[in-house]
Parts: sequence; C-alpha cells; structure tokens
Amino acid sequence: MSDSVSDCTDATEPRTALTEAEVEALVRGICFKTGPPRAVGVELEWLVHELRSPRLPVPPERLKTAYAALRTVPLSSPLTVEPGGQLELSSPPAASLTECVRIVSADLAAVRAVLDEHGLALVGSGTDPWRTPRRFLHEPRYDAMEACLDRTGPAGRAMMCASASVQVCVDAGHEEPGPLGLGRRWWLSHTLGAVLVASFANSPLLGGVPTGWRSTRQLLWTEIGAGRAGGPVLDGDPRAAWARHVLDSPVMCVRRDDGPWDVPERLTFREWTRTGAPTREDLDYHISTLFPPVRPRGHLELRMIDAQPGDDGWIVPLAVTTALFEDPEAAESAYRAVKPLAERARPLPAPHNPLWTDAARHGLADPELHETAVACFAIALRALPRIGADDDVVAAVADYLDRYVRRGRTPADDQLDRLRGVDTRANGKDLRS
Repeated sequence: MSDSVSDCTDATEPRTALTEAEVEALVRGICFKTGPPRAVGVELEWLVHELRSPRLPVPPERLKTAYAALRTVPLSSPLTVEPGGQLELSSPPAASLTECVRIVSADLAAVRAVLDEHGLALVGSGTDPWRTPRRFLHEPRYDAMEACLDRTGPAGRAMMCASASVQVCVDAGHEEPGPLGLGRRWWLSHTLGAVLVASFANSPLLGGVPTGWRSTRQLLWTEIGAGRAGGPVLDGDPRAAWARHVLDSPVMCVRRDDGPWDVPERLTFREWTRTGAPTREDLDYHISTLFPPVRPRGHLELRMIDAQPGDDGWIVPLAVTTALFEDPEAAESAYRAVKPLAERARPLPAPHNPLWTDAARHGLADPELHETAVACFAIALRALPRIGADDDVVAAVADYLDRYVRRGRTPADDQLDRLRGVDTRANGKDLRS
C-alpha cells in the first residue's frame, strides 16, 4: 500500500475537463473499493539524525550522499524522501499481519545498515524533538505546498519538515452492513482514531521545547485547517461524505510545465469545475494534497499515529489496529468499546473536535480515553492469535499494554521524563540527584 498519489484513480483516462457531477461520480466510485478484507499495509515515516550527535542538524550534502546509496539497495517496499529529509517506507499490500511485519522488518534492516555506514540513524518520534524545521527538497510541489500552508501559520512547515508517523492501511471492507462493512469501518476508523492518537502519542517537543501536548504532530495537523487536514462529516454514507469533502476543499496549486505553480487562494475544487477546466489528472493531484486523518485510497489509510521509538516500535500500532479491523469479533467489540466516545466528537469532524483535541493534548491522562484504550488493547490481544500473529508480536503488544496503557502513559511521557532527567527504566529515579 504505497504512497502513490493516484491509487484511487486511473491515470490512463484522457485529459478532458471534468464537470462537478463527474468529479462526484469518480470519487464515489473509485476511492472506496469494497470486498472481503484481505490485505494490510503500513507506511513508516522516520526522522534521520546524526548517529552520535542527534541534536545536530545533518548537512544536506550528507543526506544526498546517503540517499543516493540507498537507491542502490533492493527493497520490497518503495522508499521515498519527505520534504524535510525524512524517509518513508511504504509496504506493498500484504496478505497477513505476519507477512507485513516480515517484509518491512527486512527492508528496515537494509536501510539502517546503509545509513549506519554514513553515520546516520532513523529516529522514531512524531515531531523532531530538537531541530527546527528545514526543507530538504526544493521542488515545485513543495514550493507550492509551503506557500499554501504558510497562510495558516508556521504549523505547515513543521508538519512538512519535522514530523513523522506510522500510517496503517486496511481494506475498506464489505459493501454489506456488519462488523467488517464499509460504513462501520469508516465510522470506527474516525472514532477509534482518537484512541490511537492518545495511546501512541510521541511528540511532546518541538525544537527542543515542550509544547504542552502529548501529540504535537496532531496539533500541527489541526492548526493547518479543516480544508487541508480535516476529515468529512460522518453522515452515514462514506462515499457521499468524501466526495463532498474533495469538492469543497481548497485547491493547493495549479501545476505548470514551466515556472512556479500558481497557488490560488480560497478556490475550492467545486468552484474550479464551475469556472475553469480541471482534468482527471488535476483531480488526482488535488486528492493527493488532502491530508485527513483517514484517507480513502481504495483502501483506508489511518494517518493519525505518531512515529514510535525503537527499531520495532512501529509493530505495536500496526498489530493493534490490524487486529481491531480484520477480526470480526474484535471489530464488533472495539465498536462497542469506543461508541461512548462519539458524543465527545460531535458536531465537528476529526481531528477538529473535542475528543481528538483531548487525545492529542492529554494522551492517556484523559480518564475516558485511558479506560477505552485498556479495553481496546485487551480486545486486540485476544484477537491477534486468531489472525495468525506470531508470539513475538503478541508479546510486544502485551508489553506495551503493561508498560504504557495500563499506567496511563505513552512514549511522550518518556520524552518528557528524559528532558527532566528522570529515568523511567529506574522506576522514576531522578538522574540529577
């Protein structure tokens, strides 16, 4: 489930202007591909730091040299570079959780070996704990994105250049109602999404300073604005809701073959169809510039989880999310567990509602989110053997439940403890004493 921007479109279509009705029909018909859930995938973004002095900025020339070496390494998963020099590894669709973990683990080992030779390392954190945002890629797409996002403040540059995530991809589900039905999975992804934000919050710092939020990365997305980084209203029909959202979202840029790309202000795609002549290619590109917490691309891409610490920290959110979506019994139990949270989310869509704000600000210090997270992890643990997870994956989820979730903690608390000089591994011993 790679990060190809046209996964939910067909690039072979002719370049003819689209009407508003044609856009709605295309989006409704292609961005949700239903059927029995069979595949799972993960997209991992990583910050890249100096191996021995991680607080120092990495010179662009060193990144270019290391990334050139990486391009010679055979990988099963596409490896791409983000605007700030972050690396993203996007797995192919896997037939099972076990297969996905095996493929990505092998690819990451190969990537780390090359980076190690260049004195660099992958770092799992939702935002860069130490360095200020600095753009590495200078291309028309990112020039236009920066100009567009600057209109809402500095959050856009921080998101582009100093953030990283774990994005779990699951199939859209059955057309028919039920625990694995499209409507239920769409609703669950947005409500359970807040629990995932809280449970895996790992970005309390930005530029070396505590922000007061457990997931500053989620805060950045909120500050970018609902048109660019928000989700649609959950009205019971995912296709209609997403089609309206695509049409009513602002156009980020109008591409040109030569010179800078135009960055229109307050022009929605709906207005463009009425006043201009956008093509199918323009629609493909427009969809690629929308960053909701759940993005339909034929499958569902859950984008709300902060990058996790450690070489294998990403496996836990992948395993928990997969179990809660792919096992019918777990999906039904998770639905019942998170349903009471829905009242806190109304009337605004994610992530611009009180539930998601509390999840990002407080993490599992929020009592209701804490209780729900404990229940969801327990459900996932029971389901993992049923979907064929191996003992190491089950043990990793159980360890995370005991180390963090039951205690109302997340990796963000570890970052804050280290900043204060408290070693959590030593039962709270103050290292300054």
